[in-house]
Order: sequence, then C-alpha cells, then structure tokens
Amino acid sequence: MRYLAIYKTEETGTPPSAEHMARMGALIDEMTKAGVLLSTEGCLPSSRGFRARRKKGKVIVTDGPFTETKEIIGGFALLEVQSREEAVRWTERFLEVAGDGESEVRLLNEPQPRG
Repeated sequence: MRYLAIYKTEETGTPPSAEHMARMGALIDEMTKAGVLLSTEGCLPSSRGFRARRKKGKVIVTDGPFTETKEIIGGFALLEVQSREEAVRWTERFLEVAGDGESEVRLLNEPQPRG
C-alpha cells in the first residue's frame, strides 16, 4: 500500500534549526532503512511558489506568498507500508519530530494487474 502524506503547517518565515534538521534527518534515515520511505521533500516558502486555478475554462495564476491561508503545505512523503495502521504509526513519529501542524495522509490508487 502506498500513501501520500502531505504535511501542513503555519508558515513562519524562519528556517528550521540545525538541531531540528538533524532530528528530521535521523527519522528520514530510519524510515529509508525500514523500506517505507520512497520519497520526501520539504517546500520552500510560499513566496517562491504560485497557485493555478481553472474556472469556467480560464486558468488564473496567483503568485505567493499565500497570506490568506492559515496553513500551507510544508512538504510531503511517499510511504510504502503493509497497512493503514503502519502508515498511522510512521505519521505519528513524523509529527513528533516536525512539531505543530497536521499531515493529511491519502491512500494512492494502485493499478490492478490484468488477468
């Protein structure tokens, strides 16, 4: 089972401390060695991004920062686990290291073998 974990947090404009990065690095190493972490990335500030929305056939692009949003996407992780319960356990561990915020964890649609 593959899950996409999207981490949402308040944008502070302050980069993580060296200690925080070391703790996150250790967790990433642990998850990689356990074979559950397929990919992960943190996001740069929303001022470096944009949003695109399509409505009534027209695409509108809005540059960041996204000050009207209380929480922004801070990063993501792609997990491969044996069960929902395992995904919950790893997400809890991640939030212990990441701090305040929330992770939206979504089961990915896996193509079914034909035959």
